Amino acid sequence: MTSVELRQKYLSFFQSRGHKIIPSASLIPSEEVELAGTERVLFTTAGMHPLIPYLMGKNHPEGKRLVNIQKCLRTDDIDEVGDSVHNTFFEMLGNWSLGDYWKKEAISWSYEFLINELKLDAKRIYASVFAGDSDAPFDDESFNVWKKLGVPESHIFKYGKSDNWWPTGGEKPGPQGPDTEMFYDMDPKSKSPIDPSQNSQRFVEIWNDVFMQYECQKDGSYKPLKQKNVDTGMGLERILTVLQNAPSIYETDVFLPLMKKIEDLSAYFNESSARIVADHIRAAVFLTSDGVTPSNVERGYILRRLIRRTIRHSSLLKINQEFLPELSRIVIKTYDSTYPDLAEHQALIIQELQKEEQKFKKALEVGIKHFEKISGNISGQNAFDLYQNFGFPIELTEELAREKGKKVDISSFEKLLKSHQQLSKSASQKTQGGLAVQSKIAARYHTATHLLHQALRDVLGSHVHQTGSHITNERLRFDFAHHEKLTDQQIKSVESKVNQKIQQNIPVHKKSLPKAAADEIGAIGLFREKYGDLVNIYYIGQSEDPRLAYSKEFCGGPHAKSTGEIGKVKITKEESAGSGTRRIYATIIR
Repeated sequence: MTSVELRQKYLSFFQSRGHKIIPSASLIPSEEVELAGTERVLFTTAGMHPLIPYLMGKNHPEGKRLVNIQKCLRTDDIDEVGDSVHNTFFEMLGNWSLGDYWKKEAISWSYEFLINELKLDAKRIYASVFAGDSDAPFDDESFNVWKKLGVPESHIFKYGKSDNWWPTGGEKPGPQGPDTEMFYDMDPKSKSPIDPSQNSQRFVEIWNDVFMQYECQKDGSYKPLKQKNVDTGMGLERILTVLQNAPSIYETDVFLPLMKKIEDLSAYFNESSARIVADHIRAAVFLTSDGVTPSNVERGYILRRLIRRTIRHSSLLKINQEFLPELSRIVIKTYDSTYPDLAEHQALIIQELQKEEQKFKKALEVGIKHFEKISGNISGQNAFDLYQNFGFPIELTEELAREKGKKVDISSFEKLLKSHQQLSKSASQKTQGGLAVQSKIAARYHTATHLLHQALRDVLGSHVHQTGSHITNERLRFDFAHHEKLTDQQIKSVESKVNQKIQQNIPVHKKSLPKAAADEIGAIGLFREKYGDLVNIYYIGQSEDPRLAYSKEFCGGPHAKSTGEIGKVKITKEESAGSGTRRIYATIIR
């Protein structure tokens, strides 16, 4: 079964059971998700992440039963990439019940899909359930459902919070609860049941059904959620290894064309390095498509780290030519039927990755020579010099040091770097994302970003699109795709257009309509991928007909009732926010 067939089979199966298909959200969490969550994360890390507001009780426009294939990205296991199962970017097949069905239906449908649709051998299915502790009791309900489905008790195991609770361990505030995991025995000849946790080579974890019934408080205590939710997740790459009888995820059809090209380009083939290159270039393509550009902070830092690690491992493979554009095209072709946005943004993706490759390749060669000259362990100053002079992310220096059996003085490095620029780790500090406050002044600033977005498109061209924003009570920050510094005249023209619309005191309207209709009238917005068939748009126009509006965007934040409420907008600064991205700061003057 191919990856395309698997995606369609999964969506069709749950659609026939009353689930509405929703599109994948962006890898960049939306403002709505940022505000609803209790902890900020840089990327969409799980299928449930874009649905946090609805898991917390908000009504979803598509109803109580949902299904999709969600793009995800995690870097916590980045050092494990290169083995047979770990990725940074991955796809998660998920179905959800928002206060509707519960454990019996969720587990039964999971089992039915595995056995009847994917034709897996029922005798090789294993499951685990939550064993219980002082916070929550043993999940006997899930245990009994598995037994009734015919899974022998010798194939059902009881684990604690570290294995059968989501999020793992239950320490993070937010919605959570016990889960039941499904494993597949990759040894068809084995007849003796064993604990899956004791043999990771023999078993593949293929599915996880989470039963969200608690909300963990900041003090660590639990209280029941307003509604009980089901959140399931099946990693596409891992289940493909089972369906395609592949020894690793890198031998499945989502990776084979990429791995074949890397092998062809390599003068010295190393499987681990080839896998790292394949994984990281795939992640980089998807991140760039979602508006991230290489930089030294936050998401841009992660993207830069992925690209530069790719280039580092290409040097170990002795790939002696420019290779990122060619590999990018393979990734895009592999996924174009599932994610058409990749083909739409192909030129920009290739341009960004090519620039980063050209910029870093020369520095890498010289920097490694500099590294080789360092005797003994790597001091903080050594690491900082590699970072500042050769563009080495600290993680790359650590990787080089490990290969030589050396240590890096990270503490001293961080002290030196603190005064120079923000490390990516500072991005984990708590914030409320693009919209830092919920107030009347924030609503005015938020509405101003809509006018600013359209004014930039008017002055610079329709290629301009929002890549991020941050609003406080004192100012707005707006990031957008554009490849050169704005002239003073362009800044004046943008500011003038914004204030002209403010002086006209134009009404701000909200309308819910089918996504296809919103696309037809030209509604734009960075985070529109998170919406299903029914979407909300805010449009600024004298007429109630959105087709005649000056600005129309997919959006969920607070807005002024009319542009006259905003006040005069003054652009205070324009600067680079990374390759291919500009940043504007502006304030409101009353």
